[in-house]
Amino acid sequence: MTPAIVRAAAAAFLVVLSVGAPLRADDTPWPIPEPKPGGLPADVTSKQNAVIGGDTLSYTASVEAVPLSDPKGERIAEVVVTSYTLNREDPATRPITYAFNGGPGAASAYLNFGALGPRRVQFGNQGNTPSDPPPILRDNTESWLAFTDLVFVDPVGTGYSRSLGSDETQRNFWSVDGDIDALARVVAKHLAAKNRLISPVYLAGESYGGFRVPRVARALQTKEGVGVRGLIAISPVLDFGLRQAEQTSPIPWVNLLPSMAATARERKGPVTRADLADVESYATGQYLADLLRGPRDPEAVDRIVARVSELTGLDPAFVRQLGGRIDIHSFVRELDRPKGLVGSLYDANVTDFDPRPHAARMTFDDPILDGSRAPLTSAAVDFYARDMGYRVDRRYELLNPEVSRKWRWGDRQSPPEAVDALREALALDPKIRMLVAHGATDLVTPYMESKMVLDQLPAFGDPGRVALKVYPGGHMFYTRDGSRAAFEKDARALYQATGR
Repeated sequence: MTPAIVRAAAAAFLVVLSVGAPLRADDTPWPIPEPKPGGLPADVTSKQNAVIGGDTLSYTASVEAVPLSDPKGERIAEVVVTSYTLNREDPATRPITYAFNGGPGAASAYLNFGALGPRRVQFGNQGNTPSDPPPILRDNTESWLAFTDLVFVDPVGTGYSRSLGSDETQRNFWSVDGDIDALARVVAKHLAAKNRLISPVYLAGESYGGFRVPRVARALQTKEGVGVRGLIAISPVLDFGLRQAEQTSPIPWVNLLPSMAATARERKGPVTRADLADVESYATGQYLADLLRGPRDPEAVDRIVARVSELTGLDPAFVRQLGGRIDIHSFVRELDRPKGLVGSLYDANVTDFDPRPHAARMTFDDPILDGSRAPLTSAAVDFYARDMGYRVDRRYELLNPEVSRKWRWGDRQSPPEAVDALREALALDPKIRMLVAHGATDLVTPYMESKMVLDQLPAFGDPGRVALKVYPGGHMFYTRDGSRAAFEKDARALYQATGR
């Protein structure tokens, strides 16, 4: 074997030693159950350790199926949750956080093994590939386990979670309202089963998971009788209506420009939110005004072309072709087209080769979304099967395209939004605080969208109750060590501010 392979094998062996076999409360090994074909095995629990924030923490990891039933009491779904509970504190009063990813159709592995959980795998940065580095979980020194217990929820159709009912039942889970009701029910049932109803409850969600967070909080308040202390939305879409009418509305272009400018500026050195103040000012000022004047005003077009070319690094002739309205797919292809590279929509500074550099139409795998599928899936399956003894006889759905394809968005004339739920949750409970976190170079959910939404909220007694933070990086900014550390610090401050 080559030295690199030997080192990887040794590292994997050390991981096995540090985690060990799943243990009962009396430290005897759990028997590894044989799953039924296509079914889920029995719930499992394991005592583990990780070095987090310079402290060795002992915790209990669990993988469980939360059953959901219809009004007749018949089981219609099994939702798999993965939880980490610190052993040194009273679980009844310690904060507990439920985390969801997005898609819709994404499992919670992104947040579990990328940002918040006690162990993480490297992915999503320039130079990371589907095969390198090896998908080995290592201690996450920025894990939130230091200040909250964690429960990662895989909605129906993601991870190992599944619908057991009819096609109509499954379609209900794969809808905006049905999804929210199901997740709120999972949280309430899990809290009750674990005797955690008196614990401070928090919700965290990434991307579409960030859209879920205010609406799940509202459903918990009003339907399940559970109060929520804090909300953390990571790269969220809070109002899909801001993305509509690109042909006539200037708003989508205004919200995209700062993230494109951040991408171009980062190539010359580190970029902070403060470094983008001039771009935000231009985007919401002269750029907005000139877009409203329209393409038949040649002076407005000339101003747009000159400034947008300067900010984005794109060729002025190309910017003029698009009328200064740069869509994200054109941006990630054109920025590095002379080099035969394409960027990721999730962070355009992470690039791969363009498989068809001379083709007129853009068809390429996303360097981050598609490039992270192998390491995250392998790490997750290895964790469940080898570390936890939770072996399932079907594919682990990291990102299930069937869910996204069949998702029911509701009335097309009324785009889904989570802003009303957020307003109502904040108004009803003055103790709730929210952190909205974005990466500066994320084109999929640009941070200016959230800024636009949050700026329109009433103060509700304290304008600081809802904070927007922007970190270096893209949609999954937490793959960068510095941004993950800064995010952990800001999240910890929210928990401290909302503590009893």
